[in-house]
Amino acid sequence: MDFEDEADTVLEEDYYTTLNISKDATKEEINNSYRRLSRLYHPDKHVEPKQKEKADIIFNKIKNAYEILSDPHRRAIYDSLGVKGLETEGWEIVQRTRTPAEIRAEYEQLAEERAERKKQQQTNPHGAVTVNINATDLFNPYDDLMLDDLDITTDSILPSIEVSGMSFNQSVEFPLTQKDTCTLSGQLNTQNGTGNGGINLSWRHIYSHKSWSEVEVVAGNGPAVSFKAFRTLSKRFYWNGGTILQFTPQGIRPGIMSTLAMQLDKHSIGYLTYHGGIRSMVSTSIVRDTESAQYNLSVQIGLPHSYISISYTKKLLNQELKLRLSVKYGTFGAIFEYGVEKRVSKHSNMSAAVAIGMPTGVKLKIRLTRANQVYSFPIHLCEEVLPAPIFYATVVPLVVYVIIKKGFVEPFLKEQHAKQVEKQREANRSKLMQKRKEAQAAVDLMNATYTRIVEEEETKKGLVIVKALYGKLISGSGDSSSNEDGNEEVIEVTVPLQCLVKDSKLILHELSKSQLPGFFDPAVGEEKSLLIVYNFKQQLHEVTIRDNEALRIPKTSHRCTNPT
Repeated sequence: MDFEDEADTVLEEDYYTTLNISKDATKEEINNSYRRLSRLYHPDKHVEPKQKEKADIIFNKIKNAYEILSDPHRRAIYDSLGVKGLETEGWEIVQRTRTPAEIRAEYEQLAEERAERKKQQQTNPHGAVTVNINATDLFNPYDDLMLDDLDITTDSILPSIEVSGMSFNQSVEFPLTQKDTCTLSGQLNTQNGTGNGGINLSWRHIYSHKSWSEVEVVAGNGPAVSFKAFRTLSKRFYWNGGTILQFTPQGIRPGIMSTLAMQLDKHSIGYLTYHGGIRSMVSTSIVRDTESAQYNLSVQIGLPHSYISISYTKKLLNQELKLRLSVKYGTFGAIFEYGVEKRVSKHSNMSAAVAIGMPTGVKLKIRLTRANQVYSFPIHLCEEVLPAPIFYATVVPLVVYVIIKKGFVEPFLKEQHAKQVEKQREANRSKLMQKRKEAQAAVDLMNATYTRIVEEEETKKGLVIVKALYGKLISGSGDSSSNEDGNEEVIEVTVPLQCLVKDSKLILHELSKSQLPGFFDPAVGEEKSLLIVYNFKQQLHEVTIRDNEALRIPKTSHRCTNPT
């Protein structure tokens, strides 16, 4: 749970719930529901001025819902985009299409001008920070005898851990138009006391969704100019490449790079890459990415290294977890790596991997990704392959993660979630009070209808609602009094539900019940349920459903209780 990423709960009108119809309701069902509710709430049906005033408020809501859903064009807009789509300026000038796909396309076209204005005020920052840590002294301590032979003494009790290198990369985008973007980026690197850096400025122009080109100027370790391009060649092929000219005291060093990609099937892509000039190499790779796994096979021949690598990633979607294995063998030696990546929030991922190599030894790689920022911490534990560093590199990150998650993160997020819910309630408090007032007004208007329906149902031994509660019910409690007494997040809805009974049947659709006539949301941002105790054929029944769950009464599977 990431409280920062939770969308604010908005008390937006649900027109289908207002009319108590399903989202695939026919024109006839919409008309029938409107006529039925009009007989109950039309102001002309009431004589007293106060009753007329209450009826006018509720009837206007019902009328508005009917007008939206009975118009195919406006209904398609609402189905695709909600109330915000209906409020978007410009619908009067677009074609009155009926399919949600066409409506969404029109909406996106209308919103493009607003996006253009916003985009000119936005940047898209990307950053990466890498801190290389040398901790080989933990598992490769100096041998005392060797130090004596070399006449070297040390008073240090603790092993030496040092930062051997750091690098910083940052870039920001400056949108000029919808198709032109400038990017400014910079890099700083330091390794064992020496450093270097550079600054890049690029301009990209998008010709269409099939092609773009880019020119980049680099200053730092010798100025350079590069030209890049992308082009979709067909449904299965695309190409990107370019050239670079690096200016050095020895002259101009040209380079070229080119990649041809082919869509092998729905989940697989093959790549063929060539680099010439400054860094010469040829590589080919096949990537297969499915919903549950990813496979990667790569072969590279060139300078400074040639290698073959195979990697496999298992995606555990329910746990928001990825498990990764890889093997790499080449002229530099061999590396076996295993690791795990966990999504810790909507915009944050954390990963840890252990790399075991010859002759590199054992490394622990920790990485945190937050939005467009990446923080990496490669820790060199041992220059040799030994059991101890492998064990600690595997176990310690897991133990630390569990301790931090259970001891600090989860309690913190739970507290913040409670604050967020309260914040949502405060933001909606005035609107919630209006909803409560409208619900009570609807119940007042229902009293005569409620009495009539109950008498009719009792006469024919039909469906009579004995008790109905809606809101944040006490989990596992079937006692209506324990849920109702002193609980402000639960409301009684016996009268509104009885008024929805027709021909000894109650039908509720797969929508939130909070906007049914006589209902409101007493627990904004919380999970809600509906508890109904009812008599049918002189037998007492009880059923509890989730807020968005459909219900049809009578239903033979409902639990019977002893009459009281």
